[in-house]
Amino acid sequence: MQPFEFYNPTKIIFGKDTTSETGKEISSFAENVLFIYGKESIKRNGIYDKTVNSLKNAGVNFIEKSGVKPNPSINFVREAVDLYKKHNLDAIVAVGGGSVIDTAKAVATGVKVDFDPWLFYTGEKTVEDAAPIAVVLTLAATASEMNSGSVISNEETQQKFNCVSPLLFPKVSVLDPVNTFTVPYNQTANGAIDTIIHALETYLNSEDKNIMIVDSLIEAIVKTAIDSAEKIFKNPEDYDSRANMMWAATLALNGLTGSGAGPKIFPMHMIEHSLSAIYDIPHGVGLSIVGPAWMKYKVQNSPEKFAKLAKNVFQFHGPNTKAQALAAIAKLESWFKNEAKAPVRLSEVGIPESDLDKIAENAYEISCKWGLKEYTKEIIKEILEKAV
Repeated sequence: MQPFEFYNPTKIIFGKDTTSETGKEISSFAENVLFIYGKESIKRNGIYDKTVNSLKNAGVNFIEKSGVKPNPSINFVREAVDLYKKHNLDAIVAVGGGSVIDTAKAVATGVKVDFDPWLFYTGEKTVEDAAPIAVVLTLAATASEMNSGSVISNEETQQKFNCVSPLLFPKVSVLDPVNTFTVPYNQTANGAIDTIIHALETYLNSEDKNIMIVDSLIEAIVKTAIDSAEKIFKNPEDYDSRANMMWAATLALNGLTGSGAGPKIFPMHMIEHSLSAIYDIPHGVGLSIVGPAWMKYKVQNSPEKFAKLAKNVFQFHGPNTKAQALAAIAKLESWFKNEAKAPVRLSEVGIPESDLDKIAENAYEISCKWGLKEYTKEIIKEILEKAV
C-alpha cells in the first residue's frame, strides 16, 4: 500500500426524509443563497417544495436559477455567477445530481474572481477562494456531493474539462434516498454505470498489488451497484436498494477508494469526456461504451486484476487467468447492455467510425492536461476502434 493523505470535510446527513434538515444546516453559515437546480422534475416529484419549505422555516432567503443540463455548460455558470453577485449572496445550494453540483462548484469559484471561471477548468488559473456549497442529492451517480472535483463543458470549443480543489468540497450534503424514488430506469442505470466505472478506474489502474482493503472496498461497491440497480429496476421505490445505491455511488469517488492505491488516473473518463463534449450524450451512456472498449485494450497486458474481478465480483472461476479476465469484461459489458439497457457501441448512439480521429484528437487534449503519457492519439483511436 502506498503512502497517502485523506481529507474530506463534507458533512453527510443520510436517511429517509432528511431533506427537511437542509435549511437548518445552511442557516449555520449563510442567510442568502443561490438555489440551483435542473429542470422541472424536482417540482413534479415534490423535492422542490420540501427544500423550499426547509429553507423558509430556517429563515434562509434564496434566489433560484434553473436549467442545468445533463452536461453542464460554462454559459450557465457565467449567468449564475452574475446573478449571485447582483444579489450579494452568501452561499449556493445545489438540488440535483452531479451536473447540478458540478455547476454549483464552478459558480462557487466564479463569484470570488473578476475573470471567466472557465480559466479554472483550462488550468490557466488556480482556485484560491470559493463560496460555500450545500447539496440536496437527487441522483446516485457521481459522488460530487462528497468530493472536490467539478466537470464543466464548453459548447463553443467542444471541450469538457475538470477542476479540482479542496475548496470545492460541499460543506454539507443531504442524502435522502427517498428523493431518488422517481429517477427513471435509464438515469438509474447510468448512475450505476458511473459508480461502477468510478470504482474500477482505481481497481484496474493501480500499480500497487498489495492493497487488499482498497480492492475489497471497490469490489463491494461494484457488487452493491449491480445488485441494487437490479432490484431498483424491478421496484423503483425499494428504499433499501435506493439507499445502498446512493451510498455506494458516494463511496466510489469520495477519496476512500484511491487511498493507498498510488497515482490516480482515469483513462475511461478521459475518453468519455470527449464523447459527451462533442455529441452531448449522457455521461453514463458514454462510459457504457468506452468502459468495455478500454478494458479490452488494457487486459492485453494486465489481465491479473480483471481475473480477480471475475472471481470476486462475478464468481467466475475459469481455467486460467486469461479466461477469467476476458470473462470479467464480457460479463460487465453484458450487464451494461442487457440489464442496464445501455449502448455498448458507438454506432448505437449514432457516432460513425469516420469520427474516430476527431474524438481521439479531442481526448488527447485531455490526456495531455491530465498527464496520461501512455494515451497518445494513436492509442486512444485503438481503444475507440474496440467500441465500433
